[in-house]
Amino acid sequence: MRILLTGSNGFTGVHFTRMALAAGHEVIPLTCDLTDPMALADEVRNTDADAVVHLAAISFVGHADASAFYTVNVVGSTNLLTALADLPRPPRRVLLASSANVYGNAVTSPIAESQPPSPTNHYATSKLAMEHMAHTFSGRLPLLITRPFNYTGKGQAPSFLIPKLVEHFAHRLPVISLGNLHVEREFNDVRMVCEAYLRLLECGKPGEIYNVCSGMPYDLHQVLGMLRELTGHYPEIRVNPAFVRANEVHRLCGDPAKLVGCVGPLHQFPLDACLSEMLGAHTEAVPSAA
Repeated sequence: MRILLTGSNGFTGVHFTRMALAAGHEVIPLTCDLTDPMALADEVRNTDADAVVHLAAISFVGHADASAFYTVNVVGSTNLLTALADLPRPPRRVLLASSANVYGNAVTSPIAESQPPSPTNHYATSKLAMEHMAHTFSGRLPLLITRPFNYTGKGQAPSFLIPKLVEHFAHRLPVISLGNLHVEREFNDVRMVCEAYLRLLECGKPGEIYNVCSGMPYDLHQVLGMLRELTGHYPEIRVNPAFVRANEVHRLCGDPAKLVGCVGPLHQFPLDACLSEMLGAHTEAVPSAA
């Protein structure tokens, strides 16, 4: 397939590109600004893509500018879908990456796609707004919406929790300041997520929503224990009230049944192995004393 990819320079985009190329696909990075509808329409018109994967977004929940979530995640996505819908030959699949954060503090766990959304922050609200907006294009574009649960891997920005922890342990810093320690998340590997996206481009059903998840959550104490075991380092853990988010989602665990029923079993990467790779990347980046 010729895959038009937004967010190609981002964390997920880099991994997706590597995996798609290895599978024999062609990846066409979208280079223009999503908030520039004229430039976007021109670039989309010249790509002749078979499929589209839309990853570009403001994705850090703690981003300082709340309005940016809506400018990029909703208005930018609207511009993209408008440009695609105006093509004489629309792509055969358009995959939009939403987020499991739209579920908020769900009472039921693991969370299935039938769970009503209840977002608790601007990031999640903007993603749900993007989903609702996308439904207005359902008669014109073969849309798939994915709701990935938390994932990580090499190259993720240290503003996210797992890379922040890895960085502190890799540099053997004496203190780590964290927010709420009593949270539980899936911490899947980015490669599993990219594999799911590629398979959904092949066999995902337009109009459907798919949780991209493993159903295997970890609490923060388990993650810290793995890092201690891998490094032999035992930093002091301090709770900084400034890092405790209002309306924190305490447990986020998905039900992968619908996804697996569509694409088959996905390659699972143990979290301790992923953490080891991320620690190794930090070691490789430190210049040798020689």
